Amino acid sequence: MLAEHGSAATALASLPEVAKAAGVKDYTCCPETVATEELKAGRIAGARPIAYGSEHYPAALLDLPDAPPILWAMGDVALLQKPMIALVGARNASSLGTRMARALAEGLGREGHVIVSGLARGIDTSAHMSALESGTIAVLAGGVDVVYPAENAVLAQEIAEKGLRLSEQPMGMAPMARHFPTRNRIVSGLSRGVVVVEAAAKSGSLITARNALDQGREVLVVPGHPFDARAAGCNMLIRDGATLVRNAQDVIEALHSPTGLPVAQPSPEPAPPPEPPREAVSLKEANALHNEILSRLGPTPIAEDQLIRDINAPAQTVAPQLVTLELEGKIRRQAGGMLALA
Repeated sequence: MLAEHGSAATALASLPEVAKAAGVKDYTCCPETVATEELKAGRIAGARPIAYGSEHYPAALLDLPDAPPILWAMGDVALLQKPMIALVGARNASSLGTRMARALAEGLGREGHVIVSGLARGIDTSAHMSALESGTIAVLAGGVDVVYPAENAVLAQEIAEKGLRLSEQPMGMAPMARHFPTRNRIVSGLSRGVVVVEAAAKSGSLITARNALDQGREVLVVPGHPFDARAAGCNMLIRDGATLVRNAQDVIEALHSPTGLPVAQPSPEPAPPPEPPREAVSLKEANALHNEILSRLGPTPIAEDQLIRDINAPAQTVAPQLVTLELEGKIRRQAGGMLALA
């Protein structure tokens, strides 16, 4: 809107006509007094707004189609200019899972990486606590001044003092269920890669992993025991091609060195032939492809290659959408490459 109209005032003045063209009647812009009060609330809380395109806006978010126009920040905004890695996982994490999260956060922090997570119970909490000294960013689902869960109030204060709290929601906004998936896209968008430690077959961590794939980020996963339900989502991601990691060094090697140069490989084996490039798929095309896939599946499993032939679309276009639908719990994959509706 700014690019089209040249100024914020002109862009705001045009919004009623834009809304009318979209079928929305009697549209009025947010009153200026509301924005003024939010800025005042931010100053009182010690938070600052970071606008899209401004000096401190994280460059990693600029390539997202739905990048937040405003981020509220509380803490050290210089962390946004450092290499970031997301560390997410189960809220009801096991003792082994929290130990792994601590080891990964400490190891990655020593190598100069900032740990990004969502301030949730379990894995998120362990990751933040272990990265307080090296650098951590908590992306909140509600307002940057609203701590959830309340049990992490002390940790949230420590992050504001030593790290950074971020949110795209207005000051004072209590988190709602719909805010958490949108929060997750910022967690993954900020990061070079997303490391998943313990995640059930249907969990918010898988939403973050899916976002990472859509955003062109790496998905790295700590494997778990097949009998542990908290590891079902992790093992599913590994089965579908995510990188298995055992420690911080595995993560660094998978993402290449902090200098941006590839890590040297120990063996001089010839490189495999390049994979065919994936065709870019717009959101509209992806939605149409999802509907086409779901319409052709039923309770009786069919082979994946047969489904691709029936749709008559390139395999490299269909495969990522099958992964997305599986992560969303709409389809299930069975032995032998068979697919069915969930």
